[in-house]
Amino acid sequence: METVTIFLTAELGEALDAFEHEGTRFVFARLGAGGPDRLAEGAVWVFVDWVLPTMAGLEMCRRLRADPRMQDAHVTMVLESGEAEDRRRALQAGADDYLIGPLDRRSVLDRVLALRSPLEQRHLARVLDLGPLTIDMGSLQARWEGRALSLRPNEFRLLRFLAENPNRVLTRQALIAGLGKQGAPIDERTVDVWVGRLRRALEAVGAESPLRTVRSVGYVYDAA
Repeated sequence: METVTIFLTAELGEALDAFEHEGTRFVFARLGAGGPDRLAEGAVWVFVDWVLPTMAGLEMCRRLRADPRMQDAHVTMVLESGEAEDRRRALQAGADDYLIGPLDRRSVLDRVLALRSPLEQRHLARVLDLGPLTIDMGSLQARWEGRALSLRPNEFRLLRFLAENPNRVLTRQALIAGLGKQGAPIDERTVDVWVGRLRRALEAVGAESPLRTVRSVGYVYDAA
């Protein structure tokens, strides 16, 4: 099943539940000043409020455009009014389009569904290169110096999330949340099992594992 990820800087991002529509799963998350705290899977939309608690929406838009994790995201600026100057500044900051707020569930989904197909095609071509590691989002394949890693879907997603957050120590709870795990609570020790399998897959292709354990904290992907 395909996934579409929708980030919102507004509190609405925390209030909307995931749902399925015509074979696609739509998931929602709130976006903070530090960027996404969960995996941005499939086609990605971001709705940025004009005014944010700690910065201007224009600055958030610029940060998103400089973030490799969000390079293919469709960014919509949520304006407080339809003034021509505000529309111009939003587009100059890197927004793809704009809406007049406030948003609700229907207005968000109307915009996403209207533009979904073109954005999915852009996403399929995305490749993440991190030194010897290459992750192809379209084929769901990871390679180390050209050698394919044998990964289960969960391990592929874990590797991608770690590689998209290089040199950053992630707690076990952060990894669980980052992979968007829902439903029954997951024991933190399960994360150790995931990491162990991923390490073995890396070793199988001759990689000296870039995954480092930070005792009593979590794990970090050490990028060269």
